[in-house]
Amino acid sequence: MPTDPAYPDVPADQLRDGGWELVDESVEIVFQLPTARVEGATKVYDAAETREAVRDAIGLDHQWRFFFATALSFTPPLAPGIGPAMILPTVRSEAQSAFADELADRGFESIERGRRERVRVDSGDRARLRTYSAELDLEAIDATLSITGWVGVWHGDGFRIAAGAYPDRSLATLLSVENPPEPLRRTPSDYRAELLSLIRAVA
Repeated sequence: MPTDPAYPDVPADQLRDGGWELVDESVEIVFQLPTARVEGATKVYDAAETREAVRDAIGLDHQWRFFFATALSFTPPLAPGIGPAMILPTVRSEAQSAFADELADRGFESIERGRRERVRVDSGDRARLRTYSAELDLEAIDATLSITGWVGVWHGDGFRIAAGAYPDRSLATLLSVENPPEPLRRTPSDYRAELLSLIRAVA
């Protein structure tokens, strides 16, 4: 494992202004190729402002939205004859499977893959996105949290994975909060725009 991992560049100002908080940094083997071990240096963020607003409103502490970015490295390095385009489909498939596993680890069920989209990230590279849907039973308040997740994979200055998830309803509606503060009034389209902006800004 590298002693000085190359973490991805993330939009620090945008994350701070949006009320996000870094909750984990890790380097781990994310999958194996026939000729190389693939390690991911990952930063994980929680929407702390949203979490605090819910906690203040109804006393429930839960992670409602998350975002992460990963930079991949290969040990040993890819051979000169193996270009990024040759292994990008494998990286993409592994990243999507890992995201579904992450949702399952967080307790989500009914995990389904959705549509694919192509976007141009801020670096100018093209990324392919895949959506996911999933549900989580919130027994404490007798409600079901339905979410949409997005996973983006591309190759620019190395391979990058960026992903996250958000509720499919405003939290004020889901949690029946009267006179909700601004963070709980945000709509799924607000969440979607913010997440895709964060994904595109990863370098």
